[in-house]
Amino acid sequence: MTTPVGAARVGGALGSRNEATRRHNLATLMTLVHRADGMSRSDLTRATGLNRSTIGALVSDLVDAGLVTEEHPETTGVGRPSPMVRPSRDLVALAVYPDVDAVSLALVGLGHRVVERRRVALDAAPSPAEVAALAAEAWAAWSAELGARCVGVGVAVPGLVRTADAVVARAPHLLWEEAPVGEVVSAALGLPAAVDNDANAGLIAESLFGAARGETDVIYLNGSTSGIGGAVGVGGVVLRGADGYAAELGHTLVDREGPACHCGRRGCLETEVNLQRLEAAAGGPLDHGDVVASLRSRESEALHAELDRQAEVLARGIANLVSAFNPRLVVLGGFLAGLRELRGEALLAGVAEHTFAPLADSLRIERAALVDDQVLVGAAELAFAGLLADPLGA
Repeated sequence: MTTPVGAARVGGALGSRNEATRRHNLATLMTLVHRADGMSRSDLTRATGLNRSTIGALVSDLVDAGLVTEEHPETTGVGRPSPMVRPSRDLVALAVYPDVDAVSLALVGLGHRVVERRRVALDAAPSPAEVAALAAEAWAAWSAELGARCVGVGVAVPGLVRTADAVVARAPHLLWEEAPVGEVVSAALGLPAAVDNDANAGLIAESLFGAARGETDVIYLNGSTSGIGGAVGVGGVVLRGADGYAAELGHTLVDREGPACHCGRRGCLETEVNLQRLEAAAGGPLDHGDVVASLRSRESEALHAELDRQAEVLARGIANLVSAFNPRLVVLGGFLAGLRELRGEALLAGVAEHTFAPLADSLRIERAALVDDQVLVGAAELAFAGLLADPLGA
């Protein structure tokens, strides 16, 4: 069984009949049910290699803990249908995604169901304390309304993150340095908090539930107000590097004479392929909730020329990354998905032209399937990690 990028490996392993590995088996079942948003007992038996009685006992443990429910389908023919095991609908994670102009928040249930969401627009980049306060306010309102059980908070940040201590080492667009975001958020909500780079979160979500499902070698690029975030999956593992800061792909050099970047250099990919430059060519702000429709509604020579230019630069940037990592798939999110939609043929042709042959022969370039939810769903996966690894212990 292939383990997708960012997935806990326990979920992709066969179960064990040894009772000493009960915790492992519970984690396996919980993870499988979560990723599929429900499986029948018979499917769980086939997926794990455990016998039916062992599956029945493990499912009963998870039901008793309130982590899953069982549904018994009505008999419509010969034989007794296998009960469906589904993740509990009142178990959620709070996902938080701060950017330079807004903080996006969501309650995400097991099975990657986005239950509630809100986007709080801001006039200036928020501080960690402001992000924590907005998260606490959202959770207070949602918990009172829904009565849900929250396992924790996942925060996806456009910057360099030390995941081990949940500290944002540097987020230039947000003006954060050595910010103990996990500690601040956890204190404000009274819940455990995990923090990771926003592109890593997006890659995990798309690999588990979206366009990259089942793929192990993937490049993910997300275009947002604050720039371009990047993440790389190699052999089913998120590439993190020596200090945990690998794959800052938006800061790859594409024009050394180009505009100054927030990182202190010139001509980074995110200064050349840039939402603000599209908006300038379009003659005003775009609808960030539907960039493609917004761009299509603005017909002008200047905008067409800028779309052509950015597609060409993005193609050269992707070609360099393909030569370095040899992925099977490149997933584009945010406004980059709009470039894939509006300039797809030129983008694909440019990548093929500029890539060291034959590295692009089997390459696919796809839009993110989770549209605007991939970073929030990925942030929720950070919060769910402990539960999936040890369901009864968590």
